[in-house]
Amino acid sequence: MKTIVMVLAVALIASSASAQTLPGGFVFLRDIDPTIIQDIRYAGSNNFVGRPLRGYEAAECVVKRRVALALKNIQQELAPQKLSLKMLDCYRPVRAARDMVAWAHDGRETPAGRRYNPAFRKADLFRLGYIAEHSGHSTGTAVDLTLVDLTADDSPRFDPNKAYANCTADASARAPEGSVDMGTGYDCTDLKAHTSARSITSDQRRWRNVLVAAMARQGFVNYSKEWWHFSLPGRGRTRL
Repeated sequence: MKTIVMVLAVALIASSASAQTLPGGFVFLRDIDPTIIQDIRYAGSNNFVGRPLRGYEAAECVVKRRVALALKNIQQELAPQKLSLKMLDCYRPVRAARDMVAWAHDGRETPAGRRYNPAFRKADLFRLGYIAEHSGHSTGTAVDLTLVDLTADDSPRFDPNKAYANCTADASARAPEGSVDMGTGYDCTDLKAHTSARSITSDQRRWRNVLVAAMARQGFVNYSKEWWHFSLPGRGRTRL
């Protein structure tokens, strides 16, 4: 795994994904299906840490080939409905997972962190199953994603200088996601983000059902505490 991490880190520095060869069956999703939208959140500052995580040298989705092919099938199924997948996280370097662990244990609560964790102390996120020391993402078989309505206005962009409401607030008040309204923002550590949460609207429930059903038809398993997290196959209990 250390060898894979090192090679991937070097590969992701390059500006052209297609020019690189990845090890162990890994591929750039863009090379398999360039129509899938990507917003790799840990490569920037729009995340609960408030900065890029270690190891994210470029905002590119890297996954195992079989995962990429399954995602392509889902994208083709969604296209007639004017919908697209939007990738939020894919392969995660081990050092990025360790960076998350260090953040959770540093004892400092920040505005960025509270926006994503409105109900819990970040030190409790391990006990509650929202962060794990060993990530399924580091195997290349787990992904975080959402849906985009291609007919909607997705022009609002995240402004790091703006004080947004927390991730459970109405979509008009929380940070813009550029995607359909699933009831919470991405990476929201709250009961409302549980896939089967009852405290969401019928439209939000419908969108979650559309995503879960489309992913399930290709064998993906959803993690019950996060509407956005899926694994292929059978690793859906792994956080982050």
